Amino acid sequence: MTVLRWLLYPLLLVLGGGLGYVVLTLPQEATGLRDLAAGHLDASGVANPVTAVLLNFRGYDTLLEMAVLFVALLGLWSLGDSRPPRDPAPGPVLDTLTRLLAPVLLLVAAYLLWVGAHAPGGAFQAGSILGAAGVLMLLAGFSPPQALLGWPLRLTVAAGLLAFLAGGLLTLVAGARLLEYPAALAGGLIFFIEAAATAAIGVTLAALFLGGARPTGKDR
Repeated sequence: MTVLRWLLYPLLLVLGGGLGYVVLTLPQEATGLRDLAAGHLDASGVANPVTAVLLNFRGYDTLLEMAVLFVALLGLWSLGDSRPPRDPAPGPVLDTLTRLLAPVLLLVAAYLLWVGAHAPGGAFQAGSILGAAGVLMLLAGFSPPQALLGWPLRLTVAAGLLAFLAGGLLTLVAGARLLEYPAALAGGLIFFIEAAATAAIGVTLAALFLGGARPTGKDR
């Protein structure tokens, strides 16, 4: 272990030096691909340039991000179904706060999903809010019905990745490249993918909060 530790130091120095060199050699002024993205915004299906980049121009990146979340949860589930010690029942303050905030967070998530086509928002923002609502409900002792903990849970977790793959297959069938959406269908396809991704991200984040244990218990 001591030898490996000493070998790690020069590797870290090389990595740090390389990163420092890249940062110091960056140009003082760089527009990047901003102008190119703005010039093709009309064909993207959305009016928000960030959504256009993440869901259309560079859809591969977002597809891989969804895959990373999916694999991370599968890896956590593969550790086993060991359940953590039961927490004491939540007090009336947390219980009441959860009942008040959870519906508001759901509305905020729905708004961020809808507004992402033309303003800051989108699937990851909406999914994060949805996941926060799930974590809050889990902390307060709420559990989903047993009927939702089997295939419905698995399908929801995989929904974002499956929606991306379905959109990519549709583009191939239409004679275009993978994830190259036709301008006439781009808006609808992006919203479909973002809606599925929102549900998948929210449920995945809440499931990651539980660790290796899957949610169990009676519905409250």
